[in-house]
Amino acid sequence: FRKDRLLEIQTLPVPPLLQTLQRYLTALEPLLPPDELQHTRKIVQKFGCPGGLGEKLQPELIKRAKHSHNWISDWWVQWAYLECRQPLAVHSNPAISLPKRDFTDWRGQLVFASKLIAGVLDFKAQVDSGKLALEYMRGQPLCMELFPQLFSSCRIPGPKHDHVVHYGRPRRGPAHITVVRNYQFFQLDVYNSDGTPLTESQIHAQLLRIRSQSWKTDKQPMGILTSEHRHTWGQAYTRLLRDKINKESVRLIEKSIFTLCLDSPVMRISDEKYSSRMAAQILHGGGTFSNSGNRWFDKTLQFVVGEDGSWGLLYEHATAEGPPISTLLDHVLEYCKKPDRVRAPLIPLPMPKKLYFYINSEIKWDLEMAKQNLDILINDLDIKCFNFQRFGKEFVKQLKLSPNSFIQVAIQLAYYRVHSEVCAACDIASLRMFRGGRTDYIRSPTNQMLSFIRAFDDDDAREAKVQLLREAVDAYSILTEQSLMGQGIDRHLLGLKLQAIEEGLSLPRIFMDTAYGLATHWKLRTGQVPTNTDSVMCFGPLAPDGYAVCYNPQQDHVHFSVTAFNCCEETNAEKLALTLERSLRDLQELFQPTV
Repeated sequence: FRKDRLLEIQTLPVPPLLQTLQRYLTALEPLLPPDELQHTRKIVQKFGCPGGLGEKLQPELIKRAKHSHNWISDWWVQWAYLECRQPLAVHSNPAISLPKRDFTDWRGQLVFASKLIAGVLDFKAQVDSGKLALEYMRGQPLCMELFPQLFSSCRIPGPKHDHVVHYGRPRRGPAHITVVRNYQFFQLDVYNSDGTPLTESQIHAQLLRIRSQSWKTDKQPMGILTSEHRHTWGQAYTRLLRDKINKESVRLIEKSIFTLCLDSPVMRISDEKYSSRMAAQILHGGGTFSNSGNRWFDKTLQFVVGEDGSWGLLYEHATAEGPPISTLLDHVLEYCKKPDRVRAPLIPLPMPKKLYFYINSEIKWDLEMAKQNLDILINDLDIKCFNFQRFGKEFVKQLKLSPNSFIQVAIQLAYYRVHSEVCAACDIASLRMFRGGRTDYIRSPTNQMLSFIRAFDDDDAREAKVQLLREAVDAYSILTEQSLMGQGIDRHLLGLKLQAIEEGLSLPRIFMDTAYGLATHWKLRTGQVPTNTDSVMCFGPLAPDGYAVCYNPQQDHVHFSVTAFNCCEETNAEKLALTLERSLRDLQELFQPTV
């Protein structure tokens, strides 16, 4: 992206130390009993006082900010993603399930997949040429650095931490995608020898050839290895790459522009459960006897197309964030509306190359273990998607309230009704107003939210409840604003912690305190899908005893997905989903009482 564009974008500030510490204590108030809060207050004051450890670490962060592109992003990606050892499937990679297309067999699947590939290549051409329109939020230009990294990139497992490789170059980067069908991987070149992208009809002809070469066989589902615990997969990866054929196949997958997964049909299911099943299919492939072998979870972008009209996208979080993915999807959806007018050149195309793997007894054992572990994880995940149709963001805007903040209050109210307590919850704020910016958290509950929740199921006057709700929504909107402006607390606290570790200091007491453990044990992981279509986003909870709630507010309805783990007896995705639906109805009735 052009240098002059970059100059307009600010660098991320380091928030003032005392401001962050004060806001941290305020955030703890709804979560802690008074005696524990008092204990933590003393620890925090000591950390931030003159001569305290905070005062020594803060100038180092400011120095880091002066001499780096972005003082927290590299640390954040390393700490939150690359050093995390949990499987990418369910725990990390978000899935987006998109509105069903109007085909019901493999023929329609391949026609749509051809258009989808052409649409993504069209978007990539805009990114490569620097013609992608600069995005703005609240009049501020946004950082566009993540876009080129979406293509030809892949996460590589390692024993202690992973790393990401980027093979993409605007000129002379990789010219192929990976297509997976029936667990078999193919290298599909998507550019002609003169550098022009293949037309839709050319791509379609190549997909037909891939189909004829990938009838169901006893092929091993190699992709399932990528769903393992990162340490386990790192060891298996080393074993796998000792063989020259395997190394070549894996490198071709890693270098490919993106992956297209052509899924086999899944069992018919009732309409009511269809959206939950589809979200699960995109998220993890449905299990080792279904389509999980058609994934390479380390790949940054994986498009999934089923035979029944279902489709979606799975992305790897170390490289990709929701907003750039949303821009890509909007472009692809617009592209899919256009007819294919380009005539295919009459040049014979080379056969797509099948990627082979040599499987010895060690790899066979790795595969068997990976299959077992993935099926256990899939069976443990409870997914409930629903479409709330009583109102959407238009109704909330008419009340002069923020739709996102309103939904966050409803989620905390539902959690309180199920569990009789509030919990630490994180929502995602994009830091793209700043160069190299990724995300910060918006924390809930606030004191105002807790006051409203406690009053809501009492017999208080309606006017009093409306006032408390407005205060709760406004308080959350203020926190949102702070995070978007780079004044959130979580990345700053993390930076102070990592700075202490980098300097070889013993971990400051503020981070050893049980309050910090409680405040960062995210029992509610939430995310808003910033897209203009009826898509459903879905990912697993951050905590074993927690939930993940994603929502997509449209004008007159809201799509939700709720996930929880079955192994935790306290959590239940269906129960929280039903309670959330009821809570939203109750909030509506505050403003529109039924006579």
